[in-house]
Amino acid sequence: MPFSLLNSQELKLQSFGLSDIKFKISITGIPDSLNHIDLEFEKNNRIIAHNFLVNNSEVDTSIQLSEYGSYSIKNVSGQTIGHIRIIPGWLSILPPLLAILLALLMKQVLTALAAGIYAGAFFIYDYNPFAAMLRLVDTFIINALVDRDHMFILVFTLLIGGVVGIISRNGGTTGLANQITRFAKTAKSGMISSWLLGILIFFDDYANSLIIGNMMRPITDRLKISREKLAYIVDSTAAPVASVVLISTWIGYEVGLIEDGLRSIGSSANAYDIFISTIPYSFYPIAAIFFVFLTSYLGRDFGPMYKAEVRARQTGKVSSDNYEAKELKDNDKRLYKGKNARWINGAVPILIILLGTISGLYFTGVNALLDKGITNYSIQDIINSSDSYSSLLWSSFFACLIAIIMSVTQKILSIDEALRAWQKGVQSMMVAVIILVFAWAISSVTNQMYTADYLISIISDSMDPRLLPLIVFLVCALTGFSTGTSWGTMAIVMPIVIPLTHKLASVSGLPQQEYTIVLLGVISAVLAGSVFGDHCSPIADTTILSSLASKCNHIDHVNTQLPYALIVGFTCMLLGYVPSAYGLNPFLSILLIFIALTGFLLIFGKKQPEIKTN
Repeated sequence: MPFSLLNSQELKLQSFGLSDIKFKISITGIPDSLNHIDLEFEKNNRIIAHNFLVNNSEVDTSIQLSEYGSYSIKNVSGQTIGHIRIIPGWLSILPPLLAILLALLMKQVLTALAAGIYAGAFFIYDYNPFAAMLRLVDTFIINALVDRDHMFILVFTLLIGGVVGIISRNGGTTGLANQITRFAKTAKSGMISSWLLGILIFFDDYANSLIIGNMMRPITDRLKISREKLAYIVDSTAAPVASVVLISTWIGYEVGLIEDGLRSIGSSANAYDIFISTIPYSFYPIAAIFFVFLTSYLGRDFGPMYKAEVRARQTGKVSSDNYEAKELKDNDKRLYKGKNARWINGAVPILIILLGTISGLYFTGVNALLDKGITNYSIQDIINSSDSYSSLLWSSFFACLIAIIMSVTQKILSIDEALRAWQKGVQSMMVAVIILVFAWAISSVTNQMYTADYLISIISDSMDPRLLPLIVFLVCALTGFSTGTSWGTMAIVMPIVIPLTHKLASVSGLPQQEYTIVLLGVISAVLAGSVFGDHCSPIADTTILSSLASKCNHIDHVNTQLPYALIVGFTCMLLGYVPSAYGLNPFLSILLIFIALTGFLLIFGKKQPEIKTN
């Protein structure tokens, strides 16, 4: 906030700072005749004098004050020219810490995020509880909404949900599924077909779970594959696939969180480009998808899953005695109910999104480069210069239009039914949109309270920044497991760890290339750790939905999937997040993970028994 210093000079500094943490101070418009400026910081009649050297008619430096309280800033004439409030540094970690703790205890991410934002506003606005409540709404939430890039992300996310709603209702996804199920002739091909279907329906984890569970269950039952195995295949190809593909209902959300984190460290990097760069470091989702294929192809299992497969193969009981039939009610309405589902109705809108986004990236990137007078460029240059938000928005909008037109012209849906399906899909994304807005708001709070600066002051002398990807993965896994939500976990953790990584790398003097590797590892660890925790959690929505769609006892699903998720997660930590942070090529890490998981399954996995026929 600016204050009049002298006639032609201006003082700029923040409204408050943390004790023993440096804060920036800037003075501009200084006459050439001055080579230094003296200021006094007064609190309770105690004066702390500071002398600032002038460089090119301005002062731009950082200082710190140890004692907390309100300080008056005076010039050499004794004139008060500003104020700053110093608060205890540990208060800066309370907003995100409160959000994490409440999320763990209450299992309500929105409530936890709101409490964290309110706590931050309470400290920022001079411990005034009423002002904090008002600023939560009219400052932090509104600022998160009015940002242009934020609005692009929100609209794109809603439009993607609309596309998924239409193609689920008009039979497009069912048609795609039917193309795969034709190959399911044996137990092995049935499991691999289910896995392929999970890869094919990559655009939404909920649609993935609903369609695979319902489409494959009659087939896997006939092939004597346990419901536990089907639920595992469904669960482990839903979120992992949707979280790492280039286009899905997850992408706008993930890119939005990354974008805000990059802004907080003053980076102008393309958030979508950064997301693409993190994919090779997303070890857990990639390894989870591979392990599903591996167990299916090798026909080997271990632990409770092996017992479930033995039961199904030898007795024909695809479900345990604990199974109780439960129906999908509201979610089941998203499925196609007619006959002769056409795969083209799903493929065309998806291709429009994929090809439209690629075309938009190329078009906006090339134009931006030509505007700068650059005529010699690479594909990476085009992506870096592209407008990813506009590209995603254009493609998802046209995909909505085409999906509606195809549904109506084929007389599968009336215009009213198509719009209702679109609306249903948009509504399915509303909770995610609200969480994203709250995540942006708490990111603003942690930035204003210099949370990362305080954390750095505590750990900078004792922690190697290369360990951050591993630590972040573990923190997100614990949070995701306890809250049952990967999106909520990302919303809480991402605003903290990007600035933390940036500042810790700066303090540690990490070279730029190594810093980039660590930053990519940390961002991917947030995304992957959240999915890992979600996979292990019995209260996760996707875990529950996978059980319901597969008609598998929920506890049986959790008990059989947990050992698989833990083995994959531990292997990724050991061979992925640690060595890659120290410079090992991530693709080599992925290869080592694949080899280790294959070796583990060959050594400890047992061959699934042959199907007994009557």
